[in-house]
Amino acid sequence: MSFKAVVLVGGPQKGTRFRPLSLQLPKPLFPIAGVPLIEHHIDQLCQLSGLSEILLLGFFPTDLFTEFIDRCQKTYRVSIKYLEEPNPLGTAGGLVSFKTTILSGDPNAVFVINADVCGDLPIEDMGAKIDSISGSSMLMLTTEATRQQSVNFGSVVTDSEGKVVHYVDKPTTFVSTNISCGVYLMKAEVIRQLDLPLNGDGIWLERDVIPQLAAAVLYANRHYLRLYKKRYAARLCRIGAQIIGDVFIDPSAKVHPTAKIGPNVSIGPNAVIGKGVRIKESIILPEAVIEENACVLQSVIGWRSVVGMWARIEGIPLEPNPNLPFAKMDNKPLFLPDGRLTPSLTILGSDVSVAPETIILNCVVLPYKELTWPYHFDAKT
Repeated sequence: MSFKAVVLVGGPQKGTRFRPLSLQLPKPLFPIAGVPLIEHHIDQLCQLSGLSEILLLGFFPTDLFTEFIDRCQKTYRVSIKYLEEPNPLGTAGGLVSFKTTILSGDPNAVFVINADVCGDLPIEDMGAKIDSISGSSMLMLTTEATRQQSVNFGSVVTDSEGKVVHYVDKPTTFVSTNISCGVYLMKAEVIRQLDLPLNGDGIWLERDVIPQLAAAVLYANRHYLRLYKKRYAARLCRIGAQIIGDVFIDPSAKVHPTAKIGPNVSIGPNAVIGKGVRIKESIILPEAVIEENACVLQSVIGWRSVVGMWARIEGIPLEPNPNLPFAKMDNKPLFLPDGRLTPSLTILGSDVSVAPETIILNCVVLPYKELTWPYHFDAKT
């Protein structure tokens, strides 16, 4: 069979819960385990035999993706194009607008994947199964959530053979613990039949097609670092500092040999990690500086930010239940109903300066701020 893939990357007004990180860089290009988030999808899709093209679909300006696409085409040797929607028309609206482009070359089936999905996707298994189902059909990847979590996602009811018999997007009452992962494999005929409604309201996969995916970045970072063990073990750092567990350090970063790094840490290009620094469960973005004896735990340090000597930057770890083999993250909103920040990781936006011996706990800091006093959020206050 022949396949194409469409990755839905959204646009500038999306990803508001990913701020302040998305103020500097489109969410799909945010580095997870050392590479942009959507590159993990491209890597997994390229394991599929018969894949002819990958299309990135959204309403970001095209030039934001040009350099990324040029590099990925050379790395993965597959055609990759960016299709810019003229205006938002729903999660499936772009599929309609660019129907001719998507179906050019006459693919048998098309993967449609939300850009912010994190996981070891069963791409090859889905590709093998699509040929066995009849008619204008599609495969939907689902996973199991808790009863409480399920109302925040598309809930799926299936029969004994796995066929979808009922689907409700974000139901007001409990429907099923099976939820959509935002990964679909559609027969070409499904896309061929899509059309925009006359009222201009757009068309949505969750509403129109199926019934007829910020604190999670650290968990995603951990997940993809583990996947590197299977496919790209050489990417994981083993020398140059005191390394614990899975750690990615860009070759251009400068890390002092006395620094203690890991587990589950990614350090970006041209970052500088000083003497005696401790970093755990964190992402250090390009050109950030962590000065000597500083401590960074459960945090994201933004582009060109500086953490002073003996400073401590710490968030509250978001952990799934370790006693459940398929435990799920509870991805809560950034703010509570009364406007207070939900206890979570600490995020420093770009170009933030933290003074020496300053403690920052569970805070989201916008770009270009200078922090000279301790800041913290107490869930009980």
